[in-house]
Amino acid sequence: MSARRARPLYRLTASAITFAAVIALTGCAQVVDLFDDGQAVQSITPPAPTDATTEPRQFESAFTRDGSVSLSTEVADDLEVRLDVWAHAPKRTMQWHPSGEKSFGFAVNVHDHRVDEKAILAQKRRVYISQVSITSQTAQRSAQTSAPFQFDADPRALVPTDTLRSDRGLLLNSFQGGLLVPETAIHELPEDTYGISLQFTLTVSVEGAANDDASFSQQTVHQVLPIAIHSSET
Repeated sequence: MSARRARPLYRLTASAITFAAVIALTGCAQVVDLFDDGQAVQSITPPAPTDATTEPRQFESAFTRDGSVSLSTEVADDLEVRLDVWAHAPKRTMQWHPSGEKSFGFAVNVHDHRVDEKAILAQKRRVYISQVSITSQTAQRSAQTSAPFQFDADPRALVPTDTLRSDRGLLLNSFQGGLLVPETAIHELPEDTYGISLQFTLTVSVEGAANDDASFSQQTVHQVLPIAIHSSET
């Protein structure tokens, strides 16, 4: 974790609103999926079932019924890194079953609340992202666990070469928008899976004062997204 304490805040939104917000923030950046099967898997503690004695077990999903969520971390006073995640196919997570693929998209953006959203870049505290990784852990009725999904990428490799970047990473608060990954898939899960937790780890460099190259510090942002997996029979 970073020297500054990250304070996660869940804000659930309707999928249509989230998707519109993502498009507005990310512009026309095109992205490709990038996987690294060799990444070390981090241990995640999934939320406990609401009633361990009742079948089927219930998983406290952070997704809305339509499959969207906005996760926020404050990396400095009034400076927010926002992670938006939405179900892609099926779009309704009530249809996410252990069998078959379950795809989602996500976007990372930054908001400096000390200045107007339309302020020029020199007036904003810049935030660069140099690495994004996702690990996973299942919750299963058999009490076993697995890590079926992994994602690891340098964001600069996921966007067009004309986006603003430096040795610190991809600039999130530019006029071109932040990082957009429109679709990546979770493949087939063990049949007794009733939930999966995704842990997002973002490596960011945060400017302490606007337009001050000497004030950058590196931080690591962690967010855990629990998602319910429903029985194929339902």
